[in-house]
Formats: sequence, C-alpha cells, structure tokens
Amino acid sequence: MKEVLYGLNSLVIAGVLLCSMVLAIVLGHRVGRRTASAPDAPARDHVNAIQSSLLGVLALLLGFTFSLALQRFDSRSEALVDEANAIGTAYLRARLLQGDADAQARALLQRYVDLRVRSAAISLEHDAPRHEVLAQTNAVLDALWGLTERAVEADPNPVRTGLFVQSLNDMIDAYGRRDAALGRHVPEVIWLLLYATFVLTTAVVGYASGSAGHRPAFATYILVVLIVVLAFLVVDLDRPRRGLIRVDQASLLNLKAGIDADLAPGAAAAGASPLPRPAVTGRP
Repeated sequence: MKEVLYGLNSLVIAGVLLCSMVLAIVLGHRVGRRTASAPDAPARDHVNAIQSSLLGVLALLLGFTFSLALQRFDSRSEALVDEANAIGTAYLRARLLQGDADAQARALLQRYVDLRVRSAAISLEHDAPRHEVLAQTNAVLDALWGLTERAVEADPNPVRTGLFVQSLNDMIDAYGRRDAALGRHVPEVIWLLLYATFVLTTAVVGYASGSAGHRPAFATYILVVLIVVLAFLVVDLDRPRRGLIRVDQASLLNLKAGIDADLAPGAAAAGASPLPRPAVTGRP
C-alpha cells in the first residue's frame, strides 16, 4: 500500500506540524485558564509531572526515529558504493572475454551505468519515469546475461568467462540490494504516532501554563521550533533522492566518468594506454 506522507513535501509536513503544535499550545492554554478558577497546588504538580513525562516520551520517540532514519540512510549509501564496485569489477573482467564479446559487454555495461545514474536522480514518488528506467535497466541486464551465455559456450574457460560470470552475478545482486534499500524507510504509523505525541505534548504544555495563570513562556515556542526542525531533518534523511540531505552519488559518477573515458574514441586510438583504467574501480 502506498503511504500518503511519503509523497508529501518535507516543508509541507514541517509547516503542518508547526501550525498544529502552536495551535495546540493556544487551545491548551485556554482550557487551562478556564479550569484554573481555584488554585490547587497538588493539581498543578500533577499536571507538571505529566508534562515532564510527555516531554520525555517525545524525546525518546524522536531519538528512536532519528536513529532509524539514519540507519536507513547509511544502508543506502553503502549499497550505492557496493553497486559501483560491483559494476567496476564486471567492467574490468569483461576484458577477459574473447572475440567481440569483450567490446559488446563493455558497451552494455556503459549503458547500464548511465541508467543507474539516471535512476538515482528520479525521486521514488515519480512512479512512471522510475519504472521506465528500471525496465530499460532490466533489458540491459537480460542482454548482458544472453551475451554471457554465448561467451561461455564459445569459451568455457573458468579463468576467463568464469570470473566474468561471477562478477555479473555480484552486480545483479548489488542492483537488487540497492533497490531494496531504497524501498525501506520509516513506517508511516511511526510518523503518525510522532505527530500525535507532538501535538498532545504541546497541548499539555499550554494547559500547564494556563492552569498556572500565565501565558506560555517564549522558551516554549523556541522548543516547538527546535522540535519541528529536528522532525524536518528526520523526514529529509528518510528521503534519499530529494530534499537537503541526499545519498552521495560520487561513486557511480566517478565510475561513469572512468568508463566513458575508457570507451571514448580517442582512448581506443591510443591503444594500450592504461591512463583511463584506474578510474574504473573494482576488483579485477
């Protein structure tokens, strides 16, 4: 089931949260003023204790969600580096293939890297373009596998074709792991629980100030802004392809630049010059 909040802009979520918390403080303060006709110290102490407990629960939930989003972000970053290394290894080992299979495999891998770089720039909520790029990627993988089958039939040497088959398998596995990592994010029910906790906590803060007979302190609104900023950062961390905090694509971009340089017409005319090849990272 598609989650609604994941498709909303992070700034919209932060704005709604800020307005909701300020409104909760105002309403809580009004209710507290109406019930403060008879000062009751034990009752105020009870409200203050509840307020402190709710602030502690809020901090716990916010810290837990931040940790969860940060773990997801780190796993996506590692998956991208692993995929870039796997593609680089397959590209280097493609040189072991005999005949035209070498050039065909490297050309297909160049196309594959282009598609992976393009897919990294498409946000996950844009289903149509993302599915189109994924379909093209799967078509390239099918073509690579068919080429590998023909290369194995023509040259069953495990030292040459066997190493390339292994690296191609690793590359396909890395592709699956990275796409699976992109689909893992903080569940929507946790965001809804956080939202309810934020609103209820600020309502109790407003109620406590109203029952004590004074307006909410300026520090209360500073706390609200700080909570909204932290919530915005957590939401942004949970969305690796949009917002302020994005997964670094340097590994894929450097690999693409190295492969493009290696397959450029000038590089082919230079013969056996090894200069472009170190840019293609992997395990030959």
